[in-house]
Amino acid sequence: MPMLKRINLCVADMERSLKVYRDILGFTVNYMKDSASDSYSYPVFMFPKEAKLRFATLDSPTQERTFALTEVRGIELPKLPVPHMTAVVLNCINFDEVVAKATAMGLKVIPEQALPDLDGKPKGRETAFVDPDGHLIVLYKMLNQ
Repeated sequence: MPMLKRINLCVADMERSLKVYRDILGFTVNYMKDSASDSYSYPVFMFPKEAKLRFATLDSPTQERTFALTEVRGIELPKLPVPHMTAVVLNCINFDEVVAKATAMGLKVIPEQALPDLDGKPKGRETAFVDPDGHLIVLYKMLNQ
């Protein structure tokens, strides 16, 4: 069975995105580099050759390179569709702090609600926000955390 290695999001501005993923969510940058013109990312993501790419991997506290950002310059990225078709879902122990920082940054935060277990009883809290590129980030925190 395949193992999930990392999530990769395409972004228009690396520094702006790091304010979300590093400064708000707490990921740390493992490495960042410009992609070569023959990078496999071009055919995989179907980027035109005039696009310039920069790639960063991010570490979580428990896993190296669990997340990645690909900055795409030189072309305009298409607006992501709504309703959202994908989401990054994160267990967030510092839930209130992250929500406060996302709100202070002016990100669209979806109102919090109780996270139900299979019997419908509350087992935690959940909320979501949309990053500057339109990626949906869902946060949850279990009541026992």
